[in-house]
This record gives sequence, C-alpha cells and structure tokens, in this order.
Amino acid sequence: MKHRKSVLKLNRTSAHRKAMFRNMVTSLFKHSSIKTTEAKAKGLRKIADKMITLAKRGDLHARRQALSVIREKDVVHALFEEVAEKFNSRQGGYTRITKLGPRKGDVAPMVQIELITD
Repeated sequence: MKHRKSVLKLNRTSAHRKAMFRNMVTSLFKHSSIKTTEAKAKGLRKIADKMITLAKRGDLHARRQALSVIREKDVVHALFEEVAEKFNSRQGGYTRITKLGPRKGDVAPMVQIELITD
C-alpha cells in the first residue's frame, strides 16, 4: 500500500531521480512543452508548480532557491521575468497534462505536459 508516501520513486535512485526532474523542469521552462511518460509528468508537475510559485514571489531568496533546482541562469531569468508575469493572477494549476496514447516500443502511456497559456 502507498499510504503516506509522497515521492514517486520511478524505479530510480534518489540522485538519478533528482537529476532527471531537474533536467525535465529546465526543458519544460525552456520549451514550454515536453513529451514524456505519464508517471514522470505527474512528478514533474509538482516541481514545476513550485518553481512558478517561487517566480511569483520574485525576491532574491526565491531566485536562489530556483537556481538550486534549475541550473541554467537564462532559464531562471526567463522564468522570473516572463512566466511570473503570465501567471501573476492565477492561484495554481500552471501545467496541463494531455494524454497522447501508448509509446510504440514498450506501450508506456505517453503524455504532453505544457504550461497553460490562457
């Protein structure tokens, strides 16, 4: 049973999982949409929403916290300047997960996770 377990382990070590989600959140903010498996997208959504909340706060400490997760300075700069402006009036739900169907090789459920641009 998965009671009171908040981390999606995804059959990876903690260092691998941390590096994978850092790379994925960087790609999401760089391209505003990525294609991945459903389980990874659900884990990524939590981190991406947290980064947008930091960007909406906008102070130096929030910028340094975001830089500890997103390792590219230009992506963090774009996040704090453009993405924070876009989601300033929104209270949550910054990402959308759209199902694409099974992957051809191993029939894993594929989805597209994107930033909402209303």
